[in-house]
Amino acid sequence: MSLRLRLALAGAVAILIALALMAFGLSQLFGAHVERRAVAEMGVQLDQVLAGMEAGQDGLTLARPPADPRFDTPYGGLYWQIEWVGGVERSRSLWDVALSLPDDVLDDGAVHVHRLIGPQGERLLVLEQSVILPARLGGGDARVAVAMAAAELDAARRAFMADLAPYLGFLALALAGAGWAQLSIGLRPLKGLGARVAALRDGEIGRMGIDWPVEVRPVAAEIDALLSEREAELARARTRAADLAHGLKTPLQALMGEAARLRAAGGAVQAEGIEETAVAMRRAVDREISRARSAARLSDARADPAEVATRVVAVLRRTPDGARVTWSQNIPDGLSVALEESDLAEALGAIAENAARHAHSCVTLSARPCEGRVRLSIADDGPGIPAKRRAALVARHGRADESGSGLGLAIAAEIVEAAGGQLELSDAKPGLSVTMVLP
Repeated sequence: MSLRLRLALAGAVAILIALALMAFGLSQLFGAHVERRAVAEMGVQLDQVLAGMEAGQDGLTLARPPADPRFDTPYGGLYWQIEWVGGVERSRSLWDVALSLPDDVLDDGAVHVHRLIGPQGERLLVLEQSVILPARLGGGDARVAVAMAAAELDAARRAFMADLAPYLGFLALALAGAGWAQLSIGLRPLKGLGARVAALRDGEIGRMGIDWPVEVRPVAAEIDALLSEREAELARARTRAADLAHGLKTPLQALMGEAARLRAAGGAVQAEGIEETAVAMRRAVDREISRARSAARLSDARADPAEVATRVVAVLRRTPDGARVTWSQNIPDGLSVALEESDLAEALGAIAENAARHAHSCVTLSARPCEGRVRLSIADDGPGIPAKRRAALVARHGRADESGSGLGLAIAAEIVEAAGGQLELSDAKPGLSVTMVLP
């Protein structure tokens, strides 16, 4: 999962949790507010009940009940009850059921709030007050209670949450959009980091630089440090390759001189064997040095295929094989490949030399860009190479046969692969077409 998607999902989960907690908190706050308002209204109704009590033949009675009609409607949701030592008086809404007030001790005038079960099993919010009756009401203690169905409070809370839901949804979308914008701005340096690395790989720039946020700067610094170490190692590799070439060419040249003296002394057969061995050694050395030089190429190397092909063809035209064929070049100007000119000249020269050797009458060089790469082809009208032997020529360390023929194609394949490309062999109808696909 991408970093952006992980952060977006984490942000979405956090927003949902925060909104859920907020909705729960608002619901509790609104419920407490509604309950306080209900208790305040019930306090007024309780005062009306206390003010309307009178003494009757059978005890206390309520001469002036509260005006709300729900007190007179059976199970109407609002109830009052007066309880004293001699009996109980209750509202018509309670019908034939009495409220079971808890056995708690209230001081005179003290008010308690209870939650009880109503006449039909519903939950009730009850406001109770204990009073000492005056002499005109018979004296003694009385408990007066007013109750209302809690369903009304629950309905008010649900209505509040239903009204709040669209705003919570809009807030969720706004927070998600703000979070996505924050992610886009915050992760923009990472996108720039990828683009900078791609430019570094393509040789457009030499270093990552220091113009990065503090969190990304250590990564860029480490990449630059690795590049510096790699360039130092590449320089050492080039030096070692040059030293190897210099150290081996002199002994090989001396060996060829010994073979010449042996031939002059009458040992032609022995001299020929020494010369063949020395030539094979020289070719092997040249190949390995070419590989080392190609592997150590600079990351900002650039070469123009048209210019390199022109120089290579000019040299080959002065050779016996190159002079007998017709050269055709169809390479547009302005192309560029990520390879040093010397490496491209060596690879192109090895392929073109083989093409001239096997061509009947003509060799064609062409190039075209294709999906960020350049396809540089050398085609001849010779006998070609059987398909079953082509894989051996382009494979790493491969040769066409054990005698060493086809070494030029193997060297070219090493150079092309070291540059991040590949070598392709196909039929030219007639002849063989060798294509270097280079970045």
